Amino acid sequence: MLSGTNSDLRLQASRELPGLTKELKSDKSERMERVEHGTDLFDEMKQRFLSFKKHKYMQNLELYEKLAKDQAPKFMVIACADSRVCPSSILGFQPGEAFVVRNVANMVPPYENGPSETNAGLEFAVNSLKVENILVIGHSRCGGIRALMSMHDDVETSSLIGSWVSVGMNARVRMKAATKLLNFDQQCKHCEKESVNCSLVNLLTYPWVEEKVRNGELAIHGGYYDFVDCAFEKWTLDYKESNPNNKSGKVAVKDRAFWF
Repeated sequence: MLSGTNSDLRLQASRELPGLTKELKSDKSERMERVEHGTDLFDEMKQRFLSFKKHKYMQNLELYEKLAKDQAPKFMVIACADSRVCPSSILGFQPGEAFVVRNVANMVPPYENGPSETNAGLEFAVNSLKVENILVIGHSRCGGIRALMSMHDDVETSSLIGSWVSVGMNARVRMKAATKLLNFDQQCKHCEKESVNCSLVNLLTYPWVEEKVRNGELAIHGGYYDFVDCAFEKWTLDYKESNPNNKSGKVAVKDRAFWF
């Protein structure tokens, strides 16, 4: 009886083996297809580069030869790393016009937080390139802001994202209090803008930024790109009302404009 059972099991296994082999081959084919698709993506990227070289670089050779020697951008732009938020595409910056730093949720940490990629870029842009404007751009449906708004007020986080976005904790606390009657998505939208203001004030904690703003050599601006409705909002920080000694957390702005 046992022998018959073993024989039946071997027969069943032999019948299932072709199906299993077929699945393994299918998985391998799918992996190969993904690899080949990646190659196709780089082929497309190559064509885009060659098109850029032919239609932009070669037709503006004098500009690019000048840029090869030096850069003198008027703007530093601090934007989110989100793939849907490209400052050059949205605002039409051309090569040499804007020094761009992108990070999760377009945060600017205060000076006392110590070195980071963002403030290293800030130092270079302000002190070496001598930009005349800093523009911090927030945007709709920001995953970093959603992570921030999902945190608890006084809880330390061990994740890299949580640790980074906690830079905007003051904005989160203010918006949670001011928008408590709204749903979570609406709260996040308000915080997306308030976190920009938080970053504008944080910029003033850098001595060399504050000095240039005070002397009228540098202006600090906020922006908000709503990619759902394709609208852009821009405002400028009012230094007199938003200096580092202002402990109220209130940010004064001027020259607010809406672009539809």
